[in-house]
Formats: sequence, structure tokens, C-alpha cells
Amino acid sequence: MTVSAGTDEGTLIAMLERMLDIRRFEERIAKMFLRGEIPGWVHLYIGQEASAVGVCAALGEDDRITSTHRGHGHLIAKGADMARMMAELLGRVGGTCSGKGGSMHIVDFRLGIMGTNGIVGGGMPIAAGAAWADIHLRSGRVTACFFGDGAANQGVFLETLNLAAVWRLPVVFVCENNGYGEWTRSEAVTAGVVADRGAPLGVPGQRVDGNDVLAVRQAMARAVARARAGDGPSIIETLTYRWHGHNEGEEAFAGSYRPREEQDQWRANDPIERFSARLREMGVLDDSSIAALDVAATARVDDAVTFAGRSAPPAAEDALTDVYAPIPAALSN
Repeated sequence: MTVSAGTDEGTLIAMLERMLDIRRFEERIAKMFLRGEIPGWVHLYIGQEASAVGVCAALGEDDRITSTHRGHGHLIAKGADMARMMAELLGRVGGTCSGKGGSMHIVDFRLGIMGTNGIVGGGMPIAAGAAWADIHLRSGRVTACFFGDGAANQGVFLETLNLAAVWRLPVVFVCENNGYGEWTRSEAVTAGVVADRGAPLGVPGQRVDGNDVLAVRQAMARAVARARAGDGPSIIETLTYRWHGHNEGEEAFAGSYRPREEQDQWRANDPIERFSARLREMGVLDDSSIAALDVAATARVDDAVTFAGRSAPPAAEDALTDVYAPIPAALSN
């Protein structure tokens, strides 16, 4: 694991804080789901924290992301408020989308979060649309498009990648390859290397260790610089692993499909432990300061749960509020 030039200690510590926030938030969600406190399905990101944080650490505040059904980590890495996210997951008015979006439909335009998405590959054309608008607005923004290895086999990937290449859109396509599409091994349904799929279109790609947050950040920084320079899209494929199932509660119908030895090997490759060890080696943090960061992350999650619990469910008469955009006056006549 190397550190790029200009990576100050404050940035490194902030990256670890974000990774801890994601881990503790997701662990709490797992417990709450088992207690029946969260309506609908949730898809947890535990084990993949380095991918989201490494990507978002290379983005600016005004840059955008599109996410997936497994998107809590992406949102937290981009700076989303965990209290409002928790309220959203519980279907409360204090939520990011007033309790109407839930886990798979969280949007926060103020942070450049174009939304988690329950449709596999659904964020790809949204990312291209946002990037196309940014070109015409001359905003200088870049959009990171998160998707999984399963979504790489959707037709919309080729369609979006093709247009992004033709129009030189400022998009970085980030494939988080965790080895499984739902309950099927990726190698059983995915040929070749996802990062190489842009080569015929002139789109560069790179595979990186998705559990090495600094390696991800470095690869992303290069792709972001290319996009901002007007050179078009790139693909980054982060190799990682989800510790939990495709969705919480899958044990009731999915059976055991991942070898225990495989799971143990990936858990031993914990991205948070790896980064913590690196920061100790660098003299940035010691054991006590890392433990303090962890305690603080847990406290923030506790506060988020308290906030969500005090927030009321949305009223029935507000069911259609904010669902449709208002018609501009110029078009209403």
C-alpha cells in the first residue's frame, strides 16, 4: 500500500473515519433488520468500505455519484448525514427523502448524490445524463458511477459506455466486483475482465485491490483528472467482497452458496484493519487514537438511531408530495 503525494494526515484520518462510519452503520442496520424494525429489504456493504471511501476521497464536494441497491456505503463516503439516512431507512419524515425512498431510493442532490437504485445498472444512464449536463453547463464536475459485476453484463452498460466515449463525458465507471451476482459466482456468468471492456471504445480501464483504500483513491484520482481535462470516461474495477449475503434474511431461501473458507479469507483481508495497520506504521495514529475514532463512529450511529426514532412517519395526505416535479409556468398554458 502506497500513499500518493499530497495526502495529508487529516485526509488519511478522515478516510478511516468514513470507513468506520460505514461499518458501524451497517452493523446496526443488520441488527435492526433482524428485529423487524426496518421495512423492506436491505443490502449491506460491510467488507467493501475501502472501495466507496477510496473513490469518494478523490472527488470534490460538487462532484456527483450514482449508486446501487447496495448503496449505504457510497452515500456515507460522499458525506451523507447518517441521522437522515437512518430516518429514511425507518420510513420517517426526518429522512433524506422524507421517509418515502427507503434503502434503495435515497437521493441528496445537495451532496451530488443522484440516488441509490433498485434497478441493476439503473444508475448508469443517470450518470451519463448528469455528465452530459455538466459539459453543457461547463461546471467542471465529474460523476462517479458505482455498479456491481452483475450490472456489467446488462446491455445498458455498453450503451452508456459507448455514448460516454463518443461524447467524452466526465464519468468514471466504478465496478465493485465482489465475486457474486446475487447468489451466483461472477466467473460463472461474466467473461473476461470488466475493466477491459472499454478498450474497443478507447476507454481506459484498471483493476485495483478494492480492499486497499489508498490504491483505490490513487486510481480514481487519475481517472478524475482525465475526466476533468476533457479526455472522457474511464473504468475502475475494484476487487472486493461483501461479508454479508446479497440481502439480509437471504438465509431463509438462498441456502449456503459461499464456502466458509472463502469467507474467512476475505474477512482476514479486512479493509479497515489493513488501513489502520498502515496508519500505525506511518505514525499517523496509534492504537488508542484508532479506538477513539471507532468509539466516536459508534456514538454517531447511536445518535442517528435516536434521531430516527424521534421522527414521525409521513402523513397519508403527503403521499404524492415531492413525487412529481412542478410544471414550469411557461409550459402550463
